[in-house]
Amino acid sequence: MNFESLAEKSLQGEIITREERMAVLHAPDPELPDLLAAAFKVRHHYFGRRVQIHVLQNAKSGLCPEDCHYCSQSSISAAPIDKYPLLPREKLLEGAYKAKAAGAVRYCMVNSGRGPNQREIEEMAEVVRGIKEKVPINICCSLGIMNEAKAKILKQAGVQRVNHNLNTSRRHHPNICTTHSYEDRLETVRNVKSAGLSSCCGGIVGMGETAQDIMDLALSLRELDVDSIPVNLLHSIPGTPLEGPNSLTPQRCLKALCLFRFINPSKEIRVGAGREVNLRSLQPMSLYPANCIFVNGYLTTPGQRATEAHRMIEDLGFEVEE
Repeated sequence: MNFESLAEKSLQGEIITREERMAVLHAPDPELPDLLAAAFKVRHHYFGRRVQIHVLQNAKSGLCPEDCHYCSQSSISAAPIDKYPLLPREKLLEGAYKAKAAGAVRYCMVNSGRGPNQREIEEMAEVVRGIKEKVPINICCSLGIMNEAKAKILKQAGVQRVNHNLNTSRRHHPNICTTHSYEDRLETVRNVKSAGLSSCCGGIVGMGETAQDIMDLALSLRELDVDSIPVNLLHSIPGTPLEGPNSLTPQRCLKALCLFRFINPSKEIRVGAGREVNLRSLQPMSLYPANCIFVNGYLTTPGQRATEAHRMIEDLGFEVEE
């Protein structure tokens, strides 16, 4: 496969064919350097060598009625995690200060649960207003299923972006969650966009999906025209239905990231949860297709510290985006 030709197609706005998409996901490992170079050509065109840092805050943990099989906070999880309602405003403000100190361009507060009720939306809006008064940082919220009216309340409070992941393809969704539908997730993303908010929507690789499922997810995100795509790599958590070894290798993860870059060339692509566990020593290579990373943990699992991430970025010859 001439991966350089895929980069040219991507830069010209073309959708690479199914055969080409399959060739990316099944590229022989010795050809991985050529594939990464082609993906980097697209990434560099839109983002240069800049890397965005984002920080997550688990604002409300556990206590969730949904049965998402990958999640330690779901109703069917036996994982030993902390469970608490919405953190006090002072704690969330402290998290924003820490995110800024870590070099983050965006601070994302995440609530567990199906979706926020009116009181929870108002509480989060008040928290956001307090943060915006004191910390010069972009705010993202990930609160679950919501309608356009609730999304507009967040926007008025100063939220710039809302995250709500599709997680996988429409076909595979019933295998990982039965308490809400794929359409519920699509509708929330549409509501976020209709409210005038920036959209963050991605998925998880390694949940037993096929190559076709990964391709379908990447194409769905292109069709939705989301602004930011987190690509998570399953971190199997003991006590969840997806605990135990998964099929991921560092090479497979990198190939998936390259596919998301070719199909969504101008969008932020962020290496999400599971980066440290699944990419291991090849973590720096993920920045050839991706331009964003999370630091300092992933809600209920640890992650790379900000100081180590800065060193990795600098060692690669890239730069942290201010």
